Amino acid sequence: MSKKRAIIIVIDSMGCGAMPDCADFGDTEKCNTLRNVCEFNNGLDVPVMEAMGLGNIQKFKGIAPTSTPIAQYGTLEEKSKGKDTTTGHWEIAGLVSEKPFATFPEGFPKELIDKFIEETKCGGILANIPASGTAIIEQLNDEHHKTKFPIVYTSADSVFQIALDTDMIPLETLYDWCKIARRLLDEGNYNVARVIARPYKIIDGKPTRISKDRRDYSMEPPKDTVLDKVKKAGAKVIGIGKIEDIFSKKGITHAIHTGSNKEGLELTIKAVRGELPLDEIKYPDVNTSDENREIIFTNLVDTDMLFGHRNDAKGYGRAIEEIDDYLEEILPSIKEDDLLVITADHGCDPTVEGTDHTREYVPVLYYSKGIEPKDLGLKLGFDSIAQRINDWLF
Repeated sequence: MSKKRAIIIVIDSMGCGAMPDCADFGDTEKCNTLRNVCEFNNGLDVPVMEAMGLGNIQKFKGIAPTSTPIAQYGTLEEKSKGKDTTTGHWEIAGLVSEKPFATFPEGFPKELIDKFIEETKCGGILANIPASGTAIIEQLNDEHHKTKFPIVYTSADSVFQIALDTDMIPLETLYDWCKIARRLLDEGNYNVARVIARPYKIIDGKPTRISKDRRDYSMEPPKDTVLDKVKKAGAKVIGIGKIEDIFSKKGITHAIHTGSNKEGLELTIKAVRGELPLDEIKYPDVNTSDENREIIFTNLVDTDMLFGHRNDAKGYGRAIEEIDDYLEEILPSIKEDDLLVITADHGCDPTVEGTDHTREYVPVLYYSKGIEPKDLGLKLGFDSIAQRINDWLF
């Protein structure tokens, strides 16, 4: 048996249109991240995804439809009750979240914050409100330096975020405090999807977040996914970017963090070509005796973190074009028994009011050597990707 691989690339937040229930999530029907980014930039130059059939899914300015697509293309509607990274990725891997994660529009309860302060011995906290991360660190940086209290904040998503200047408080302390927060949230059944470490430094006089040192501490998936099935078969599941954080390491055998999309794409190319230093990034005591199957799972977060949340439609467009440039290298490296999946996990439309994720459909592209080009239309469930991968590998 020749080696079969599934390569999943998630372009974080590249949604393609408001879902029917978007108003239930506080979103406007105008949200359509990809279409609006294309419109804002007077078209995007993405020849690889265009050839795959991205422009056949709907009308995107500058992405032409093609009568000779090289891939299968379609649109996916989320089953889970959410519009966040965890929910989207879990569903891509086959786990549908029937119950939405909890959000805290008034900030976190006093009893939780009191326990956090007591157990971390941090002395106190700042903020405890929903906020834009870049705005809150600029607003509270002086007070943070004066008090040495961490900045704790949330958003419209289910996140407990902790920001601090790592030139003043060590990065490892931040990670320790995040682990304490994760434990307290789990013990108290608060149903919070992620605790996020948001380290920053003062660079050229301005508080600047350090993306490569960000860490996400997710709830552990309550059920197995297709990743667990592959791992239990003794095969490799390689997480690139924040994948291991999203799944709380469950179902992963190898992992490597990234500081940018560029780094994530370069590592993906190495993984596809078999050039990653797997011994260095392998989890201890993991059995990888099955050489016949493999999953490479990459999250490209810049579209969301740097551009969607910051309402930077120009930067968002450039990031999509950069991804397409790398796909020009990735596609020729795809082997006979490889399946490449390109999709997204939710929306984050930088052209509409607000800085939060948006409840959107997502595009999906499937490519393999000799694949029959096909319009897959609208499918219910990101978990159709997990089923496709399962059928491919097993």
